[in-house]
Amino acid sequence: MKITDLISLLGGLGLFLYGMQMMSNGLEAAAGNRMKKILEKLTANRFLGVLVGAGITAAIQSSSATTVMVVGFVNSGMMTLGQAVWIIMGANIGTTITGQLIALDIGAFAPLFAFIGVALIVFIKKEKVHHYGKIIAGLGILFIGMDMMSSAMMPLRDSQTFINLMTKFSNPVLGILAGALFTAVIQSSSASVGILQALAGSGVIGLSQAVYVLFGQNIGTCITAVLASIGTARNAKRTTIIHLLFNIIGTIIFTIVCILTPFAAFVESLTPDNVAAQIANMHTIFNITTTILLLPFGTYLAKITTKILPDLPEEKSDVMHLEYIRPIPIENRGETKIGLSAIAVNAIKNELLRMVKMAKENVDASFEAVKDGKTTLLEEVRDREEYIDYLNKEISKYISKIMVKERNPKDSQYMSALFKVCGNLERIGDHAVNICEYTKMIEEKNITFSKEVIGEIAQMREICVKALSKVESIDNGINVAEIAGIEEKIDEMTEQFRKNQIDRMQVGKCSDEGCVLYSEMLTDFERIGDHILNVGQEMAGAVNE
Repeated sequence: MKITDLISLLGGLGLFLYGMQMMSNGLEAAAGNRMKKILEKLTANRFLGVLVGAGITAAIQSSSATTVMVVGFVNSGMMTLGQAVWIIMGANIGTTITGQLIALDIGAFAPLFAFIGVALIVFIKKEKVHHYGKIIAGLGILFIGMDMMSSAMMPLRDSQTFINLMTKFSNPVLGILAGALFTAVIQSSSASVGILQALAGSGVIGLSQAVYVLFGQNIGTCITAVLASIGTARNAKRTTIIHLLFNIIGTIIFTIVCILTPFAAFVESLTPDNVAAQIANMHTIFNITTTILLLPFGTYLAKITTKILPDLPEEKSDVMHLEYIRPIPIENRGETKIGLSAIAVNAIKNELLRMVKMAKENVDASFEAVKDGKTTLLEEVRDREEYIDYLNKEISKYISKIMVKERNPKDSQYMSALFKVCGNLERIGDHAVNICEYTKMIEEKNITFSKEVIGEIAQMREICVKALSKVESIDNGINVAEIAGIEEKIDEMTEQFRKNQIDRMQVGKCSDEGCVLYSEMLTDFERIGDHILNVGQEMAGAVNE
């Protein structure tokens, strides 16, 4: 093999991988958060789950990308472990589409695909069209790279040393290990199967040598999901184990079948003059058959992973932590991962829900503390406020990182809305602490409130808690008109209570210290209403865009 052939091989591999990545990025930018809406339609129906998994993987031509996406969905709570089983099974079927396309030998049209895709990007100004252009151009570049690799490996069929090496792969153990290792290195079974087909197309290797390498490639593709699961929740890690178990079980079954029966020869006979098609057919049969065999046992696979990776003792509630936002593969590489927007939005909204609950607890406790005139709840409220500040800081940092990677304008705007929601919730927490800290002055100055004032404080507490309950979903169900009505009521109450206070001052029913304190509390009360309205408006505006 000449040095020019090696350079051509590496260039072809580079174009192949870049084409796949270009398609993936184009799909992510085009789909964005709609990926979540597709998956929200999933039920416990295993057949629907398999179809969705196969469809998404066929579109992006990477089971690794789909599995990484599923790991993220499970980690963020968007999907249960039981649903993930069916998606992963479908992903293994969908990934075979690349091999079948290569077997069809449509490489002659590859330059046309590349031209059409690039033309859409260069000559049309619409950003949405650019995304589809990337998908089409990526497909063309993928096949151009495929043809380059196949041509570069032609001389290898005359190399006795290389032929002897390929012959060793007919040993099941060596073949499986070689396939698993190579696929783990390049982190794409579609790419590794494509390279295997390029070898076969150049006459270097036949199905009898390739079959065990092919089985190993299905195992090697799991490494990407394993890496993606580092630092995630237990259920997300279990998702990668399901992916591993699926391919290991399938490899064991098909290895035994190929050793004991002439199954490989039968697959060869289906397309005797096309070795690339033989490899593609074996790959498809492997994944469809394994899915059919394991489909009735999907729930048991989920239970087995729970046994392999049991639950850990729950994290102490007094330790500040992010419960839903966990590391996902967005920093290690420059590219965007499929479904990133959906994973991020769901995780952020779940964390914001925690902030809402904490803010509501603090508002409730603060008005109660002032009404009773005691500082007993002050430490608890302050500790909770520290937690709210921590969440605000960490969520804001996370959103900033996501927005840098975000390609879809609507999803970017949605992230911006979530960022503002986070800040408003933190401000509500600040005003709650302000109210609770008035208890120190109440105790120090021995301030007492009349029954009328205590009644007003109770009304403030009730309407604030009610308003916060309305935004507690932080989702599409927020009724901004209803929240606006409550905020308007808060403004009216504030105005009325100030008038009541002036009336009490005029007849000498209010001490100087009590008047100052109550006036400050009314300001905090009004500000809480303003920030709650801001939350509702931001979420409603983002949803309706």
